[in-house]
Amino acid sequence: KERASQSGAAAFAAKDDRAFLSEDRLAPLRSASNCRSMARDYRVLSVQSHVVSGYVGNKCACFPLQTLGFEVDFINSVQFSNHTGYPVYKGQVLNAEELVELYEGLKLNRINKYSHVLTGYVASESFLNKVADIVQELKEDNPSLMYVCDPVMGDNGKLYVPPGLVSIYRERLVLLADVVTPNQFELELLSNKTITTESSVLEAMDVLHERGIPIVVLTSYRPSESSKEILLYGSSKKGGQRSAVKIEIPLIGASFTGTGDLLAACLLAWITRTNNLKEALEKAVATVQGVLLKTFKHSSEKQKEAEGSVTKAALELRLVQSKEHIENPHSDIRAVKIY
Repeated sequence: KERASQSGAAAFAAKDDRAFLSEDRLAPLRSASNCRSMARDYRVLSVQSHVVSGYVGNKCACFPLQTLGFEVDFINSVQFSNHTGYPVYKGQVLNAEELVELYEGLKLNRINKYSHVLTGYVASESFLNKVADIVQELKEDNPSLMYVCDPVMGDNGKLYVPPGLVSIYRERLVLLADVVTPNQFELELLSNKTITTESSVLEAMDVLHERGIPIVVLTSYRPSESSKEILLYGSSKKGGQRSAVKIEIPLIGASFTGTGDLLAACLLAWITRTNNLKEALEKAVATVQGVLLKTFKHSSEKQKEAEGSVTKAALELRLVQSKEHIENPHSDIRAVKIY
């Protein structure tokens, strides 16, 4: 999947106070605080999709992370000509053996030292199991490592990965994560809960907290088809204490691809740079909204020129042109505390 948002709006979950993180899960944030001014210490392994043309997966994640001072090593789970929303796409899917070969090269040269891991779209069960093995090994080697897991499985009630990946995410990947960023459908799959109201959102997130995941970010929830906003929920929990917030994000009248990938990368960066999840969420949302508004303006201009419907190419994220929104995100959108 190249994470798509029909609304073009990203959604977040936030945590107001890091005291809600368990002691062992505070390590990544403490580590970030200790080396806040030492960008060379930030080294991310990003495992997700790649496209030659356009911006999804690693193409969405690398530029923002590098712009914000992070070294990024990336492994492509798939390599396609373009994202799958186009009428045609061509390319290759990496298998588990190829992943092992790449990682072994890093390991034998002792260059598999990371402060962060970010994972997104994976297309095969064997590959995803091997990703879990690698993340577990890296966390054992560096207990301070922060792992952000975007459990890409589907959207709007439909899977677009093999069904076997669901149990691997549920039983392996998310249990290793410090931050998990599912959409509504993915949160339902991970929690075995149906989401129809705000209370059911919070109940589903609590299922993941009870399994040891400190921070859960529901990236998008639209209460009804008539809603003019997308809701993003953030929740963190330590023991019996819990903090939860929500952000209302105005809809943009277009369908974009790659917004979730961009959001997860920005969230990783701003948690590390600010050591404050609420602030990190607001900055990440501001970045995504800034990129989407610039992209929407560009696509509207292209539509006028063509005197017809907008093309998929015109809706590719204007990421490079939005560098200022990555470096200095600004928005009036704020997270509202639920409890």
